[in-house]
Amino acid sequence: MNGHFYEIESVALPAHLSSLCALIVSFTGCQAKDVPIATNGQPFPWDRMRLPKTVYPLHYDLTIHPNLTTLDFTGVARILLDVHEDTSMVVLHAKQMQVSNVLLLAPEGVRPLRVLEYPPFHQLALLSDSVLTKGRRYEVQLEFAANLSDSFHGFYKSSYRTKNGEVRVLASTQFEATFARGAFPCFDEPAFKANFTIRIIREPRHISISNMPKLKTVELPGDLLEDHFDTTVKMSTYLVAYIVSDFLSVSKTTQHGVKISVYAVPEKIDQTAFALDAAVKLLDFYDDYFDIPYPLPKQDLAAIPDFQSGAMENWGLTTYRETGLLFDPNKSSASDKLGLVKVIAHELAHQWFGNLVTMEWWNDLWLNEGFAKFMEYISLDITYPELQVDDFFLGKCFEAMEVDSLSSSHPVSTHVENPTQIQEMFDDVSYDKGACILNMLRDFLTPEAFEIGIIRYLKRYSYQNTVNSHLWESLTNGRIKHKEFCSKQSIQSGASKWFSGDELDVRAIMDTWTLQEGFPLVTVEVRGREVRLSQERYLKTDDPSLTEGFLWQIPLTYMTSASNTIHRFLLKTKTDVLYLPEKVDWVKFNVDMSGYYMVHYAGEGWNSIIKLLQHNHTALTSNDRASLIQNVFQLVSVGKVRLDTALELSLYLSRETEIMAVTQGFGELVPLYKLMEKRDMAALENQMKGYIVDLFRGLIDRQEWTDSGSVSERVLRSYLLLFGCVRNYPPCVTKATQLFNKWRESDGNMSLPVDVTMAVFVIGARTPEGWDFLFEKYRSSLQMSVKSRLKSAMAVTPLQDKLKWWQSLHGEVMKTQDLPDVIVSVSRNPRGYKLAWDFFRANWHTLIKKFDLGSHTISYMVTGVTSQYSTREMLIEVRSFFGSLTEETGSEMRCIRQAYETIEDNIRWMDTNLPLLQGWLDKHLTELTWDLCVN
Repeated sequence: MNGHFYEIESVALPAHLSSLCALIVSFTGCQAKDVPIATNGQPFPWDRMRLPKTVYPLHYDLTIHPNLTTLDFTGVARILLDVHEDTSMVVLHAKQMQVSNVLLLAPEGVRPLRVLEYPPFHQLALLSDSVLTKGRRYEVQLEFAANLSDSFHGFYKSSYRTKNGEVRVLASTQFEATFARGAFPCFDEPAFKANFTIRIIREPRHISISNMPKLKTVELPGDLLEDHFDTTVKMSTYLVAYIVSDFLSVSKTTQHGVKISVYAVPEKIDQTAFALDAAVKLLDFYDDYFDIPYPLPKQDLAAIPDFQSGAMENWGLTTYRETGLLFDPNKSSASDKLGLVKVIAHELAHQWFGNLVTMEWWNDLWLNEGFAKFMEYISLDITYPELQVDDFFLGKCFEAMEVDSLSSSHPVSTHVENPTQIQEMFDDVSYDKGACILNMLRDFLTPEAFEIGIIRYLKRYSYQNTVNSHLWESLTNGRIKHKEFCSKQSIQSGASKWFSGDELDVRAIMDTWTLQEGFPLVTVEVRGREVRLSQERYLKTDDPSLTEGFLWQIPLTYMTSASNTIHRFLLKTKTDVLYLPEKVDWVKFNVDMSGYYMVHYAGEGWNSIIKLLQHNHTALTSNDRASLIQNVFQLVSVGKVRLDTALELSLYLSRETEIMAVTQGFGELVPLYKLMEKRDMAALENQMKGYIVDLFRGLIDRQEWTDSGSVSERVLRSYLLLFGCVRNYPPCVTKATQLFNKWRESDGNMSLPVDVTMAVFVIGARTPEGWDFLFEKYRSSLQMSVKSRLKSAMAVTPLQDKLKWWQSLHGEVMKTQDLPDVIVSVSRNPRGYKLAWDFFRANWHTLIKKFDLGSHTISYMVTGVTSQYSTREMLIEVRSFFGSLTEETGSEMRCIRQAYETIEDNIRWMDTNLPLLQGWLDKHLTELTWDLCVN
């Protein structure tokens, strides 16, 4: 951050510190030069990134005074310490702040402490002349000052513009994962839980809110007010939150007596009703489901104008992007509603998973995030059945597999130490893979046993920190009942069950899913009644040695043409054999894709499935069909299946109507022409586009340009009509053009069906006058979901000169938080991808400063901008740029390795499959039923 520095006195090196440094050298075997050196040139008495366990905080008294005019803040932290081992130093965190007047408040009296600073680890050492005795409690007091951060982390500045053009400033916090240390001196690791008593000093024109209810407000000299908040429950530093703003709020009370309030800027407070009702309903659901009362008297939800991630689970004060909380029933779409309740469900699930029970260290972040992602779907399935949330869960598993199929993936639980590595844990593996393996485990154990186990886990470890094994023990003790897992012979003979629930070793099974990266590919070959099984790691690489040594315990499920019964079998070995009671026409493994693995049907297996889909696709569920589409196209990437086999399977999609299977069809077919758009191969590219439009033409033709139907039908309608317009399908273009012209003639006042607005805007953005009109509406709109759609439409315009608007305007017309989405959208636009790549490189250092090294946002941009390159020239260019970085500027980030691997995989795919694709399309597209116009 700009303009931040430490101002700590230079001190003479005391005798006990000299001996301590000597001790460090002797214990570590380091040379003296390896001892960390404090800013004053003296040895720093601690040489590890993680804090020592000699002293634990019990309670923080925090007073914070932000100045929203000068954009800085001052404060006092008084920390009660419990000494676990005799020591003469206290090591804690502070980052880019001035620390002064550091005192030890001991029973013997008050005395100053000497202070050393080691910025590389964000650490302060407070040195005492006398020993702090084991078993005793002491207090330290530190005064501090810093600028409000101009990033999205720590205690940072946010602003918004009113209808009248006035810019108003607020200050908000975002402390996960390692940013509390930038707001106050603290023990900024999740295991150092403590209680917090917070006071905020403010001007009368503002309000302040924090984790707990306000107890009182005291008048101070200088026309200032000091808000005193109740003491929090015991919690980690990353969950502390406070906001100073001019927000307004609306409130309701849950059935369990918890006050829920939603806060937003005054002009948008009328968009908060839906979120308020959703939060009330969901908090009541979790209260009952977990059988543990929500422990705080209130839960606030605040819409922050500048916010990097989607939302944050601060205990009692969850914070959100405005798009994640504000909803206008007349302007927001079905997918907006679904997204909003999912994000609220996620953050409220964290009040138990993460806040009440917290992972010991960031290596097990998935215990927080995988569970919260998983609970989104469990909670909404019950509280909002009309949202049909099950139709969307499978997509999360496919997204996780995309990352997990690369050799640069990581185990769900993996070693991390420094802040960049910790930030990198907030990825699809921790969230989506975590949720998918929990879903697999729930299906394996039964929902009833799973629920009993997680309630036991939450009750046993309330206000504590946990590791993976604590969860597995809680689930193992659940006495797994009711589900019989059959042996190979019992399917045939009806023999007794393979093992009783009491013998089930959940940890042994789940360690194979959390402690090794990647996921298994199960190859199935049916020979008469014999089913031969084998497993290997699915990996997109040309180095077979990287797939060796992996073994999972896989809860297999399958059904056959002879029976609708779901059979179950735990595959623990590299190979095995099952016996069917009779010969079958087809067998489908991984029923509903409840398991996190892919399946390859060897021999005639794929042919029998293709026949089934062509003649009677509804014999399988929509999720089963989606998983077959995903599996067969992904198997092309690793040479297990020929491309023409996958394309033959895709032909059935002309009769498909269900959202998961349709969108997965698009998800596998569209990337093929997206790779071609960045090469000079227009003829084949247009053949591929023509094939996809022809495949879905019947379904597109059946769509009404209204907002009728279920959520899934509405989301699918938006998707199909947008695709039809982007691909110049004449009926779509004609209708969208008519609607856009009418809307524009009404100066944007005509009410468009919300589900079709994206298609209409995309067509409008194709002319300079239409684009300019969209831009003016973007500039003036207060509806966040409308702004989001306008922004997306402007980014996919074919008008090259209009693709540069965001490069200088972000922060003024467009919020900087929205810049990553626009960069990635433009990079996927065939007219804009070079522009996006050049901007990305030129502004790299600004971007990593604003969005933070290792963050999901940086990773999203790195992989998003490069993921559609498929030439050796672009690989060289990408390697050249990222290879020029230093470790401080991101060279070690995992996302860079992912980018290289993805481009290499794209090159291999194109080299292998282009001739096959050309031959297959020539055969199937002798004539198109409509004339394809080329963008």
